Amino acid sequence: MTGSADNTTSAPHIVGPPSLVELAAATLRRMIVGGDLLCGQRIVENRLTGQLGISRPPLREALRVLEREGLVRQVPRKGVIVTPLTLHDIYEICTLRAEFERLAIRLGVPVTDPARRARCQQALQAMTDAARTGDRPAYLERSFEFHVSVVGLSGHARLEEAYRSLQLQLMLSMALNRRAREEHETLDGDVARHTHLLEIIDTGDPQAVLDELATHGDRSFLDGIEDTVDGHTDVALAWLAQQRTGRKETR
Repeated sequence: MTGSADNTTSAPHIVGPPSLVELAAATLRRMIVGGDLLCGQRIVENRLTGQLGISRPPLREALRVLEREGLVRQVPRKGVIVTPLTLHDIYEICTLRAEFERLAIRLGVPVTDPARRARCQQALQAMTDAARTGDRPAYLERSFEFHVSVVGLSGHARLEEAYRSLQLQLMLSMALNRRAREEHETLDGDVARHTHLLEIIDTGDPQAVLDELATHGDRSFLDGIEDTVDGHTDVALAWLAQQRTGRKETR
């Protein structure tokens, strides 16, 4: 029958434009990780509806998205605030992120899926393009996607999802000391570090990748961080001292 072939043909997958909620969430996310909205700062809905040109319902839904990502928090009688961080929070974020990366490399290197490797290359190229234009907010977003794509080499969807949320919280931590990061390294220098990491991934040696990751991360945001945040637990202070010793040894 002539109609049978048509019935087995799959319909094309149509991807529509981003919704108002998605656009608002992306804009707020950029403001937070870029340091325009700081930890503990209250989100003033009336001001943001004017800035973003949207009504309250999509703004509130966007804030719920960011709350699930750990970037904002609902506080009784205060409303929504950018998630405040303590030194112990930063210690937990950084150490758990490192463990996620180790698991991803053990699962994903050597790379067996060319599409996963291509995703890393595309993310690196987007970083390079943003560095050329000097667009630091866009560069931060592209860098974020590169790190997620490296974890994506694992082919482990739940690991990537958990890492994505944690990486956003790390960027929130970095926004606490943005000036130290900008003084420490140029965008071109940062691209060079990430290019080198991908080159090591291409060797197929997971231990070499893990060794590079141990010194790869930009820890300049930790300079003087204890003067910016509270929550100075003994374990967090010991970890911070270890991070600084590691930086000195790799210089």
